[in-house]
Amino acid sequence: MPHPLTASGPVTNTVLAAGTETVKAAGTVPQLVIAALAGVVVIIVLITWLKIHPFIALTIGAIGVGIGAGLAPAKAVESFGTGFGDTMTSVGILVGLGSMFGKMLVDSGAADRVVDTLVRKSSKALLPWTMALIGALIGLPMFFEVGLVLLIPIIVLVAKRSEVPVMKIAVPALVGLSTMHAFVPPHPGPLVAISTVGANLGTTLAFGIVLAIPVIILSGPLFATFAARWVPIPAPDLFGSRGGSESGSGSGGGSGAGSDPAHEGRQARRGRPSQDTASLPNDKSDFTRTITEPRSPSFTVALIGILLPVVLMLAAAIREATVPDASGTWVGLLDFLGTPMIAIGLAALYAIVFFAIGGGMDRSAVSKSLESALPPVAGVLLIVGAGGGFKQVLIDTGIGGVIADAVKDSGVSVLLVAWVVSALVRVATGSATVATVTAAGIMAPIAQGLSTPETSLLVLAIGAGSVFLSHVNDAGFWLVKSYFNMTVGQTFKTWTVLECLISVFGLLGVLLAGVFIS
Repeated sequence: MPHPLTASGPVTNTVLAAGTETVKAAGTVPQLVIAALAGVVVIIVLITWLKIHPFIALTIGAIGVGIGAGLAPAKAVESFGTGFGDTMTSVGILVGLGSMFGKMLVDSGAADRVVDTLVRKSSKALLPWTMALIGALIGLPMFFEVGLVLLIPIIVLVAKRSEVPVMKIAVPALVGLSTMHAFVPPHPGPLVAISTVGANLGTTLAFGIVLAIPVIILSGPLFATFAARWVPIPAPDLFGSRGGSESGSGSGGGSGAGSDPAHEGRQARRGRPSQDTASLPNDKSDFTRTITEPRSPSFTVALIGILLPVVLMLAAAIREATVPDASGTWVGLLDFLGTPMIAIGLAALYAIVFFAIGGGMDRSAVSKSLESALPPVAGVLLIVGAGGGFKQVLIDTGIGGVIADAVKDSGVSVLLVAWVVSALVRVATGSATVATVTAAGIMAPIAQGLSTPETSLLVLAIGAGSVFLSHVNDAGFWLVKSYFNMTVGQTFKTWTVLECLISVFGLLGVLLAGVFIS
């Protein structure tokens, strides 16, 4: 019997929805294939050419696929709505809580504390490795764009103070951030892929962290040596000091206070002013200045908060893998605490109490910080929900069954197919999130026949493909270019190459793991 990752079998016009209910194909096989291809093309054209928001593009494409495949218009809309609602139920709460936790981490000074402590304890030779660790820690709970803006002033200051080439500092930090964004929940991409293909979150989290370590090493500190030779640029003067008011001279940089995501939180947790008198000879006072220093949590408190949800979810996953039939009060408690919503919710509460209030923020500042955490993720949530709707349409039309049978008949590794589909959508649209939700929807029916570990590897293959070949249609490309004052060619030599390395090394790691698991 062929292995499910490279299986072959007869072509059918049905697919198992949610693993139980048989769905009859809405049209002929050619009609289904044409509808699916046309839908993906429409989504890509709307996003890249007409500059339509991905939420609208995915909605139009999904409903169009349903109608084109033979569903009644009302049924196509109903199918899309069902998928949208199911995905938001499983993913939306986690994204909202994760965003609040990340905001508390920044505004309370906990992120600053972790970064400053690690950098202070590193030698010049270890700095690239330390920056990779910092990028990974910052990337674990935060969205990519927020983490990038937070890391930029850290990278610049470390490069200037250490007199190490800026690319040796920047590349490892960016690799750590991007790798976590691609492989490790609770980022929206991995979360929606997990929900769509029915993977186990704890298992995927464990596999993602294990995979991220070699990927970060190979794509970060080791590649940074070559990047520093290819692009020997000076550290840009974007920030005079972290949270300062000095304006930057780089294109797109802006002022320190305006570009530093922790600035408002830092102002909110300044302690009582103290008087500092600068004296002239003969004890004559020249002037008296008022000093207020921001408070922040300790390094230990900050690190516990960052790792808390990871430890809880991993503990539940390990329990399930090692003693699946265990029962009792402690087992029930462990499973409850390891539930993703509970684990991330506890982390958010921990951040409010120990990060924010413990760091000197009053109730008004905490409320404002939590409120401001949600608007930036509204667009992400809509995209994720629309991706879930697109997936459900593919299932209800029977297109998923045709795709699944075609992949099985090809004899090609399902993991490689998932990576290729995700990478193609990423290159075409420039969005890792769109690539992930689209590829996950297409691959969902195939996941029905995979084991729990194999399904988690499928999620990681999709994540690896979603960061492949960042170029001029990716907002991250232009952010990195502007922050470091690089030319387009220099950005290709650094940022684009490191994203390709993350993607390819991630794929190789997934394929290697698939050999051992099979």
